[in-house]
Amino acid sequence: MQNDELNVRWDVMGKRRAAMVLSLLLIIAAIAALAVRGLNFGVDFTGGYLIEVGYSQSVELGPVRAALGDGGFGDALVQHFGTASDVLVRLAPREGVNSAQLSEQVLGVLRDTGELEMRRVEFVGPQVGEELREQGGLAVLYALIGIVIYVWLRFEKKFSVGSVAALVHDVLITLGVFAVTGMEFDLPVLAALLAVIGYSLNDTIVVFDRIRENFRKMRTGTPLEIMNVSINQTLSRTLITSLTTLLVLLALFFLGGSAIHGFAAALIIGVVVGTYSSIYVASTSVLAMGITKQDLMPVQKEGEELDDMP
Repeated sequence: MQNDELNVRWDVMGKRRAAMVLSLLLIIAAIAALAVRGLNFGVDFTGGYLIEVGYSQSVELGPVRAALGDGGFGDALVQHFGTASDVLVRLAPREGVNSAQLSEQVLGVLRDTGELEMRRVEFVGPQVGEELREQGGLAVLYALIGIVIYVWLRFEKKFSVGSVAALVHDVLITLGVFAVTGMEFDLPVLAALLAVIGYSLNDTIVVFDRIRENFRKMRTGTPLEIMNVSINQTLSRTLITSLTTLLVLLALFFLGGSAIHGFAAALIIGVVVGTYSSIYVASTSVLAMGITKQDLMPVQKEGEELDDMP
């Protein structure tokens, strides 16, 4: 491979320091938001009743909260869901009343706030919600452990650390956006978070495969130059895949209805952040750990040269 092949169209890695500063600031902001605001857990995780009502026109939340308070539901959490005419009411578990009775009571209290209809009623017991929250956290942890083992076996260990750094980066920022915006975090969003981990890993492995291949093929060039060439070679594939995925997710977000709003939002955030991290966070982490050509050369077994002799 000639030296002119080291020439690249975009000096991607030349911006790595600015990118890492940006990533560090985003991670700090995400951790601060999670610590201060926390996640707005849905009924799936907290337990209780979830009642969705739809108004014939836009409605302010103030009168809705006031009506619920006057009707004996002062602990209700009220928010818009999808549009300004859709309202979501969350109530803590109540003894001696079933979902049908409670929904009728809420509907009766809210009739004075405008013309409305009941969309859905869900109930999750507090014990079930706590178990789902614990199992969800374990699912994310097990996924990360499995990925560490997989990448460790497939690549050199420095690549394994880089891929995990990118995944932790993606998960933290996605969770941080949900904490800042107050979007509901429920089981579909958790499923989307696991999908983000898989998507980000796939992008990272594509880049790492090309880096490993070029480290073995290119006779000249520093690790930084080889990584720059490798990222440029995979950049168009990465961007086209991400853009086509985003087109589908945006359609789901705007046209798919309120039921999958959070799911689509988590995937949109994850795809954008995952594409960025596979280019900058993963590769920059590997470069910072001092990757060399010797790290990626196949191990030659003792006596192998003798076996090849006639």
